[in-house]
Amino acid sequence: MKEGSTPVRRQYLKIKRQYPQAIVFFRLGDFYETFDEDAKLASRELEIVLTSRGMGKGHRVPMAGIPYHALDNYLARLISRGYKVAICEQVTKPGETKGLVQREVVRLVTPGTVVEPSLLDSKSNNYLVSLVWGEEGVGIAYVDITTSEFATAQLPPHRLIPELERLKPSEVITAESAELPDLGLEALLTRLDDYWFETEVARQTILEHFGVATLDGYGCSHLPLAVSAAGAIIHYIQETQKGVLGQLNRLITYSTDAFMALDVQTQRNLELFSSSRSGTASGSLLSIIDLTRTAMGGRLLRRWLGQPLLDIKELSKRQDAIAWFAENTLPRHQVISLLGDVADIERLINRIKSGIAVPRELIALRRSLEVVPELQKALAPISWLKDALKACPEVVDLISQAIVESPGTLDQGGVIKQGFSEELDNLRLSSKNARQYLADLERKEREKTGIKSLKVGFNKVFGYYIEVSKPNLPQVPEDYIRKQTLVGGERFFTPELKEYESLILNAQDRTTELEGQLFRRVCQQVGAESERIKASAGALADIDAFSGLAEVAVRYSYIRPTLTTDNAIDISDGRHPVVERTLADGSFVPNDSLLSNDDAQLIVLTGPNMSGKSTYLRQVALIVLLAQIGGFVPAAAATIGLVDRIFTRIGAREDLPAGQSTFMVEMVETANILNNATPRSLIILDEIGRGTSTYDGLSIARAVAEYIHSYPKLGAKTLFATHYHELVELANFLPRVKNFNIAVAEDKGEVIFLYKIVPGGVDKSYGIHVAKLAGLPRSVVHRAQEVLTELEDGSQQ
Repeated sequence: MKEGSTPVRRQYLKIKRQYPQAIVFFRLGDFYETFDEDAKLASRELEIVLTSRGMGKGHRVPMAGIPYHALDNYLARLISRGYKVAICEQVTKPGETKGLVQREVVRLVTPGTVVEPSLLDSKSNNYLVSLVWGEEGVGIAYVDITTSEFATAQLPPHRLIPELERLKPSEVITAESAELPDLGLEALLTRLDDYWFETEVARQTILEHFGVATLDGYGCSHLPLAVSAAGAIIHYIQETQKGVLGQLNRLITYSTDAFMALDVQTQRNLELFSSSRSGTASGSLLSIIDLTRTAMGGRLLRRWLGQPLLDIKELSKRQDAIAWFAENTLPRHQVISLLGDVADIERLINRIKSGIAVPRELIALRRSLEVVPELQKALAPISWLKDALKACPEVVDLISQAIVESPGTLDQGGVIKQGFSEELDNLRLSSKNARQYLADLERKEREKTGIKSLKVGFNKVFGYYIEVSKPNLPQVPEDYIRKQTLVGGERFFTPELKEYESLILNAQDRTTELEGQLFRRVCQQVGAESERIKASAGALADIDAFSGLAEVAVRYSYIRPTLTTDNAIDISDGRHPVVERTLADGSFVPNDSLLSNDDAQLIVLTGPNMSGKSTYLRQVALIVLLAQIGGFVPAAAATIGLVDRIFTRIGAREDLPAGQSTFMVEMVETANILNNATPRSLIILDEIGRGTSTYDGLSIARAVAEYIHSYPKLGAKTLFATHYHELVELANFLPRVKNFNIAVAEDKGEVIFLYKIVPGGVDKSYGIHVAKLAGLPRSVVHRAQEVLTELEDGSQQ
């Protein structure tokens, strides 16, 4: 530090040393300022002016600032690019204490700890994840501080990547010394001192946070890695977030064994959350089935889709709720309409309890809670859902009595209703009377002096004043005291004006202070009811998801599948839920599917390109998946034996790992399937062996099929689409292999795709016909036909 630095400079540097990895937003009056390298970075990333400021004798430093009221917009840009931002506020007012205004960092905003609504996707969780590696496996904990969801688990290593893909964390914390496998997490990583991940330290952190003597009640006392991950995440939030920890009042220990496993490839290949073409949600399964009206319901449905269940009892409960909504049209429409008036209660109550809510958010909460009694009436016949809703009339009444209907900000004032506080009402009346006095004073002084242009005004620097233009200065009375000289006149005050100025300003200051106190008190009282409000939020999310899935079922003619623990999947007239929505009504060709570990375990599917093989494969997988989130399915009938995993190997990927060929990636993914599938798995294979020579590819494809069929610990239900027509021979000596093909019709040399799955194999690919449809030059198509004829004649000889 250079000699002669100003007190503000020394204060800033002391704070910056505590947060070297963050951009410090340092509050100076109505601006957040950045300095030094932070200023250069902020100027570049936020496209704001880089200037400089004197911070001592001969000492200027780079500086860039933003208005305090524009914080959210600029914060969003930095956080979305992976930066951390320390928000340093003035915690005392100028003049309250001797010397420098006190400042401290009130919050460290990181990608995983964002709470500003404008920075969040309303229908997605924003997860902070903690990872710990050990001999027993991997410990993982995650938290969404905006909803208070907090969970931990201890996983076998092979379950980690699917779990990370499900959570899609915004930030990951791990120990400084941890050696991570290549998980593609580097851009998300925050490393903490190893100390906080030590099991006993983490255990003590959890015990102190929850105020308990043992972890037995949380189900993780025997899972040291889960404890380490959860304890470290609590410490990180303690360090970065002031006032948030109180919301984390529940820790869930979960097991991935309770859910169907969906690896990264399967989520992409089935386009569960985003379309492979656009990379956006449009065209995904979620985009079709998400008719939720609330942010909470949308987040819940997304979680369901990422965690299909293996518990028939829980699935039946979901099915019953969806069936009730589907069968009862009027209540369904009433509920859906009422849900449209419900805000994001989960996140609202957390902001209110944390003390960072704005007045309009209390109004949003009140209006949302006012819907609950109406929903309870509509849901009277389905008692377990109705009873889960908790009406909060005391909260509704409190907010109604305290907060005006359309509040501005606390800075603007006028937030607290008249009649809520006698002291506030008196202050407002006093201020109003004083302002009326000043209006009367202007009229009285004009009459007294004869100066018609005289006016009483106010500015922040000089306070209240009487302004007289230069030509009228000779008429100014002797009791006027000069305050300021202007180009066109003078400003004066009188002892009487000064007295009323003091009354008004003191009343305004006290009014602002009291309104803030009253608002915070209301927030505390509402926050005290957070458990009841959160219970209602959870029930509203369930109701939203159920009614939305019922609306999907009715609108698109889905049926309730029968769920079993048997080893068979039997679907009549199944349809692809996404593709059918892109076609004219009724034009999608439905197909049957029968897979059984005892009989039709492995289906070899042949047929030409563009005939619908890939659509059919995905269709079966999506129907199974929809059934295992408790939803209805696009079919005439369906009996689904629950599967523990869906594996897919479909097509070539565009985002190949560095240094790996298409064929290598295909083999790695196939190896993953063969090494991890079980008899209860569903395997979808599309064109194994295409990326190498014909004989190599055929050999690998056949060996894979034989292994799936015959290896004692595998035997998974499999759909195997292929252009290797030789594979149809497998059915001759492997008893559980069945051949099917996509039917086509030939008419005068033209090929017509019928999109119907029929028994038997085919030995024609119709590749030249597809080339013609693709628009290849006529001469190329003609020559290809000649070459094909020559090759076929040669093979027959």
